[in-house]
Amino acid sequence: MAKQPRFNDLFEEWARDYDRAVTGGHPEYIEVFQGYHEILKTVVETLSLPRGSVVLEFGVGTGNLSRLLLDAGYRVIGIEPSAAMRERAKSKLPELELYEGHFLQVPEGLPPVDGIVSTYAFHHLTDEEKDQALRDFSLRLRPGGKIVFADTAFQDEGTKRDLEREAEERGFYELMLDLKREYYPLIGRLKQAFHQAGFTVHLKQLNRYVWLMAGDRTGK
Repeated sequence: MAKQPRFNDLFEEWARDYDRAVTGGHPEYIEVFQGYHEILKTVVETLSLPRGSVVLEFGVGTGNLSRLLLDAGYRVIGIEPSAAMRERAKSKLPELELYEGHFLQVPEGLPPVDGIVSTYAFHHLTDEEKDQALRDFSLRLRPGGKIVFADTAFQDEGTKRDLEREAEERGFYELMLDLKREYYPLIGRLKQAFHQAGFTVHLKQLNRYVWLMAGDRTGK
């Protein structure tokens, strides 16, 4: 059963300052967003679909990735749970097709898509919800379709604990609580989830926190 989007109050408050945070304006998250614009470009380059392809984007936020996708010639269908974020995105990109929803609650009537993308959002789902979402993505993608995500993940539990401890020692209590509160996946579990949903997956670390997750459908 689809659950209500988490932390919507946080998103509503953050909509105003999100673009400043991703460009280094929030001291605790500088390393999380290190190379932010290059990360977005890497997602678009990895997607590498023909112009005119239909791309479904989850967690549009203020529309930074959406802009690059539109510039690359894709038809972009955006899904975003936060009203404040949707308002910001539409103010920047009036042409964007944008709907309320989230990974587990997608508006009815959307067409099959060639690609599914997301940045800094997949971690809001538990491991079991990630499994469910990936199974749904497999059904939404046309043959030859692909998933490209960039999000925080960890090589193993020890790496995650080390970064939590480091954040506390540096006085980065907001980041520390974030690392403890959210559902950041471990790489082994993430590979398993993609494979069980019928995807081959390529994973590449982009900064200390963020990994590229590129999945291609198999057997379709």
